[in-house]
Amino acid sequence: MTTIKTLFIALLILVLTPLNAQTADEIINNYFENTGGSENWDKLKGTKMEAEADAQGMTIPVELLSTKDGKQLVKINLQGQEMTQVSFDGETMWTTNFMTMSPEKSDQETTDNMKKQMKDFPSPLFNYKDKGYTVELIGNETIEGTDTFKIKLTQEPLIVDGMEEANVTYYYFETENFVPIVTETKISQGPMKGQMSKTTLSDYEEVDGLYFPFSMNMGGQTITIKNIVLNPEVTEAMFAFPATTAPTEGDK
Repeated sequence: MTTIKTLFIALLILVLTPLNAQTADEIINNYFENTGGSENWDKLKGTKMEAEADAQGMTIPVELLSTKDGKQLVKINLQGQEMTQVSFDGETMWTTNFMTMSPEKSDQETTDNMKKQMKDFPSPLFNYKDKGYTVELIGNETIEGTDTFKIKLTQEPLIVDGMEEANVTYYYFETENFVPIVTETKISQGPMKGQMSKTTLSDYEEVDGLYFPFSMNMGGQTITIKNIVLNPEVTEAMFAFPATTAPTEGDK
């Protein structure tokens, strides 16, 4: 009798468990395999994206440069004036003050948080275990009529006003092609602290064997990718803080 009961329970579990059930690792692995293959993603040394941002009725040209060793550069062209929105060479992070049009170094806390992201190229999910991150499959959700897998990624905590803040991002992967179509991150500082920042990803296109989303919407602002260059030529000078400017308040 006990044997029959045990067999019945086992069959019941089998029936109630979807045959296509996925684990978080399987979903993430499928994502990288379906978008070019993990080996090819691992070989990628950097990307240069030329884009346009739609902001308050204006179309703003944007250039985004990212490298495997953690360097970041974001430039915009505002009414013919080119300015650096973010630059990070691995040690120093700086931006252009829109009021004075002078370069200014970021504070130490912001720079330290940026350093924690240096290993996130080409994605925080890529080899996430080696980075000390964890993932969790939350379940299935429908996003605007599309079935998705919801995965929680937990990275190293950020430091905000001297206190540790959880660094969590939720990814929503389309169940058919295993590509993320939405990400959500809790805002850790500023007037919107505690609210969720949502980014939608769409229009995946192939670039030299790898697939990237060519359309992103963040908080109602749409960014359209016009061109992507893989493994672009970069120099240290492209990221360096201008040496001829007067010292900033943090340098005195």
